[in-house]
Amino acid sequence: MNVVTNTIALGDGRTITLETGKLAKQADGAVMLRMGETMLLATVVSAQEANPGTDFMPLSVDYKEKFASNGRFPGGFTRREGRPSDYEILVSRLVDRALRPLFPDDYHAETFVNVTLYSADGVDMPDALAGLAASAALAVSDIPFNGPISEVRVARIGGKFVVNPTFEQLEGADMDIIVAATMDNIMMVEGEMKEVSEEDLLEAMKVAHEAIKVHCQAQLEMMKAVGKTVKREYCHEENDEDLKKDVWAKTYDKVYKVATACDANKHSRAENFAKVKEEYVAGLEPEVAEEKKALIGKYYHDVEKEAMRRAILDEGKRLDGRKTTEIRPIWSEVGYLPGPHGSAVFTRGETQSLTTVTLGTKMDEKIVDESLVQGKERFLLHYNFPPFSTGEARASRGIGRREIGHGNLAFRALKPMMPEDYPYVVRVVSDILESNGSSSMATVCAGTLALMDAGVQIKKPVSGIAMGLISENKGKNFAVLSDILGDEDHLGDMDFKVTGTRDGITATQMDIKVDGLSFEILETALNQAKAGRMHILGKIQETLAEPREDLKPHAPRIVVMFIPKEMIGAVIGPGGKIIQNMQAETGANIAIEEIGDQGRVEIAGTNKQSIDSAIQMIKGIVAIPEVGETYQATVKSVMPYGAFVEFMPGKEGLLHISEIDWKRIETMESAGLKEGDKIEVKLLDIDQKTGKFKLSRKALLPRPPREDKPKKED
Repeated sequence: MNVVTNTIALGDGRTITLETGKLAKQADGAVMLRMGETMLLATVVSAQEANPGTDFMPLSVDYKEKFASNGRFPGGFTRREGRPSDYEILVSRLVDRALRPLFPDDYHAETFVNVTLYSADGVDMPDALAGLAASAALAVSDIPFNGPISEVRVARIGGKFVVNPTFEQLEGADMDIIVAATMDNIMMVEGEMKEVSEEDLLEAMKVAHEAIKVHCQAQLEMMKAVGKTVKREYCHEENDEDLKKDVWAKTYDKVYKVATACDANKHSRAENFAKVKEEYVAGLEPEVAEEKKALIGKYYHDVEKEAMRRAILDEGKRLDGRKTTEIRPIWSEVGYLPGPHGSAVFTRGETQSLTTVTLGTKMDEKIVDESLVQGKERFLLHYNFPPFSTGEARASRGIGRREIGHGNLAFRALKPMMPEDYPYVVRVVSDILESNGSSSMATVCAGTLALMDAGVQIKKPVSGIAMGLISENKGKNFAVLSDILGDEDHLGDMDFKVTGTRDGITATQMDIKVDGLSFEILETALNQAKAGRMHILGKIQETLAEPREDLKPHAPRIVVMFIPKEMIGAVIGPGGKIIQNMQAETGANIAIEEIGDQGRVEIAGTNKQSIDSAIQMIKGIVAIPEVGETYQATVKSVMPYGAFVEFMPGKEGLLHISEIDWKRIETMESAGLKEGDKIEVKLLDIDQKTGKFKLSRKALLPRPPREDKPKKED
């Protein structure tokens, strides 16, 4: 067994160890990464041949956390790991987006990367280590890959940047980003911030890159140690150079003319591009056209890409005629839907989001139960991308990884602006009705408007923009594009999304399709994005400048009160009897949880009366009975010697027959009391030994005058 290890010193006393040759030796590459007690196994396997007709990189990346890694049982009936959680999908996407651009353009073999968390102590965060583990597995394999890369998390804590902070350290951060890079260039960025400047974000990327360089060097050393510096030979493409030249010669000028025609309509532009291809195919022998169909499609795609890029770089002409810094026309509307608690339509060019806001109670919280993280989430954002939004004729089969990733970006953009200690659980749902450009940024804008329409007192409005890039000669000649079209995303080199308020950035996500970006390009993109964000923010505030003062009439009303911790049980009652009776009687929903040394009581209802009634009942339960006070009581049962009455919720006492009236009552039947009667009583005494209450009704009645006895005659 030839085991090779390499240790990376992090400079703060911690180390990362990479080990290969001990586990999963039948995979093309396998590395066990260890940091403290956190251990990740990354494996990679790639088919020897590509499937016929494949002209893309069929890469699958899966990140999985074992519950046993933290000594826990999975939830659910089967008590075993099930479908990937949203968190696992998001980590898988982080790794995929960093690796995918670095496989050779002509490598089309199915490739599977699996990263599994096998051990964790809840101190170090494994998500920032998954990219390093995956890249190391590729490095020690014979799979062609233009890496290595690594990923690190950078957080700003107390004004200082910390690389790969612990869970505990991250709680005090105002910036949390994950950066992926090669030795030379940044490849991917994603994270959330509390209104930081463009300069601070750029500085965090530089700190991350310095750490990543050390990781990459360690992988290069391992690659050499295991003898994998030379990768496998492959031939996954069949080319026809004569056909390629013919396609370019007969279509390029026509395609360039379409690209520079400045047609703002996506579908008519696509039809014009398609006509050029159809004309070319019509000029071929039918047998040749059918035989070379795949190659013609590939070469024509390259023609379209080059024509669009040249139009921008040489003439400054975008497909729809805009300048590189120009934002498409924007219109928006709030309160469009009467049923939801808040709603908004946001349309930018040919991208449109219809977003709703629903306000809920504690019972609507999302339960988070992952291997390392347990808790509840009170702010939810869901993003839906139906096929009709792009004119596709296919069925919608539920959400995929893309929807989860885009929704998470919008979630991170808006969450920092939610009010502190907000009593409502808030769900934002964005349905994309049209898409040609960034729909996640449309979700951020529509989400801001819908929240304000719902009366949620967000701290500040948030807007977002997607930036693109066309570059050549390793970035020496480039154009940064504001508010990119779908085609500019597909045929360009970068998709850089930035969200924020007027005072700073709240979230960002960057994907690139070329071998890295220089900091000069990143700085240009960030500054241009800021100008675009401010323009979009102005348009948002023209529609609704600030949150509405009050909730919609049909929104639930919530009041939060705190009670002594020891009174929680009294409010709930045996088997929940008391709280259930209160809910049935008042119509309000009541939820209680223990927070520190207090009980937090959340009371929700559709009208003020039901809430006030519930509050009074709870106050009655938690109040301490006071001797001499008067209470409204309910007769619970009648006995021969008196009646038991409930004078405070959960507190009963005996109203003795002698304390009902000043006049003598012979039997309880003659007293006229029956179960359910409401009467006023006065608390006369509390027995210090038994805790029993002595109650009186006659003490509240006027005492009749004393009758003088007749004098005896002498």
